[in-house]
Amino acid sequence: MSEGIKPAAYMYRDFDNKDDDCRPSLQFNEPSPTWDIIEELYTKEQLQPIVKMTQAEFDEFHDLFEKDFDLYSAITEIADTNLRITLYDRLFTGTSTDKEKQNEFSALWASYNPLEPEETIEIVPTMKWFVRSKEPDSDGDFQFLNGIDEPNDWGYSHNEEDTNNPRNIAYPFDTKERAEEWKNPITEVVLLPIGDE
Repeated sequence: MSEGIKPAAYMYRDFDNKDDDCRPSLQFNEPSPTWDIIEELYTKEQLQPIVKMTQAEFDEFHDLFEKDFDLYSAITEIADTNLRITLYDRLFTGTSTDKEKQNEFSALWASYNPLEPEETIEIVPTMKWFVRSKEPDSDGDFQFLNGIDEPNDWGYSHNEEDTNNPRNIAYPFDTKERAEEWKNPITEVVLLPIGDE
């Protein structure tokens, strides 16, 4: 197992058991110091995968779940209507990952508990690409591109209210490639969360 990921189950033999023919046992608690031959089996994430979603995707998912749809009806509503745009964009991209994303959605639908959504879903911020200066100024502020209409559309990372939030003035790009079209030798393209996240 990788460093920092704690296993949720172990296979072990106990030193205190004198029977040489004892079979390995399965344990879901912390390992005991008396155990011999400890093998880490599963992480909590492997037993109950956590699906990462944006807040907008979660809101649509939760709304569908609350309507008490079965899986077929939920997928049909996502695919055949324009009411679930963020879930549609997640599940039907026209790429080779569609099947994987749809399988993930199906497994989530089967295991989701609306009383404890954090057991199966992690809300991640919506990320966008921005063009900013490579170096901050003497006050520690970066300049961000705040529009693409004029070549000189630049603003500092704090606005008039001094909120020190570049997302209030910066121009967000959906793709890195599009943002790089506006980059120059003294700027860089960075991926940052948008909104209140």
